[in-house]
Formats: sequence, C-alpha cells, structure tokens
Amino acid sequence: MLKKIDHIGIAVADIDAAVNLYEALTGKVPSGKETVSEQEVETVFFPVGEVRLELLKGLSADSAISRFIEKRGAGIHHICFEVENLDTCRQVFVAAGLEFIGSVPEQGAGGSKVAFIHPRSSGGVLIELVQHV
Repeated sequence: MLKKIDHIGIAVADIDAAVNLYEALTGKVPSGKETVSEQEVETVFFPVGEVRLELLKGLSADSAISRFIEKRGAGIHHICFEVENLDTCRQVFVAAGLEFIGSVPEQGAGGSKVAFIHPRSSGGVLIELVQHV
C-alpha cells in the first residue's frame, strides 16, 4: 500500500533560519514557501535524492506544529508515505486497528490529500499518508 517515503517533516520555530541551514546542508534550493491554511502551517520542501525534507512553521499558537514545538522543541515531526489511493489505504489501516487523527482526508501542500495516523497506534511515530493529485 505504501509506495515510498515522500518526505520527512521537521517542525521549526524560524522558517527563514531553517531554510538557510538546509540550503547550506543540502546545497539545494528549496521550493517556494506555501501556506497550507487547513493545517495552519507555512511549509518549504527541500529535495534530497528521492525523499524531500519538509520544514513546517506553525501560523498560530494553536496550530499542531506550534503545540509540538512548545511541548517537545523543534525537530522531526513526522514521516510521510506516498500512497496510490488514500481512501482505500485509510480503510485498510482502520480495519487493521490503526487510529487516524480526524475523520476525513485533509488538504495538504501542493494540492495533495493527506491523512495522519495517530502516534499512539503506530509505535509513537506520527505517520502522514499523502496522495498527490
């Protein structure tokens, strides 16, 4: 069901400083900043081989990313896997006992559809599933 690792999400407090750091580390130019209103984040992607690094900055104190940083500090937030059909994949995983955050796929960066598997049902790791449309 999982096609590949799509990206690794990294929560950051200062997206401009993080962009400068990852430009130096990767030697690559990131995608432009994108605001994903539904997720309350500003995001930037860096290509690294076949996987991307996603920098995420919360847009409000109540956003999931801002709460994550307040609780745990900046750092790795999630691993995202690309799937062919998010709805089908979600049904199979729910039947297998995995718990999702929210009840329907949400709007992700770049017009994608995303869903998140709750860490309490996935070994402590927040897993994002993405279907690029």
